[in-house]
Amino acid sequence: MTTEQTAQVREIIWVDSGRMSGTPCFKGTRVPVQCLIDYIEGNSTLEEFFADYPSVSREQVVRFLELAKMQLIECVSS
Repeated sequence: MTTEQTAQVREIIWVDSGRMSGTPCFKGTRVPVQCLIDYIEGNSTLEEFFADYPSVSREQVVRFLELAKMQLIECVSS
């Protein structure tokens, strides 16, 4: 992961051992990133996710998915 990508991740995700035992969460919330992944894996819509976790913004989710996509493409392209 490049320095720029790391900076982008830190804008939307925070990890703190004193919060949620260090689980990566969407910045400004106590919502683990894993919750979004679980929703997607369970065939739930993003609208259902936002309804259940209104503290997470659409921008955070879109940016997270874009970064994950770029990282996956970079991984399989190397």
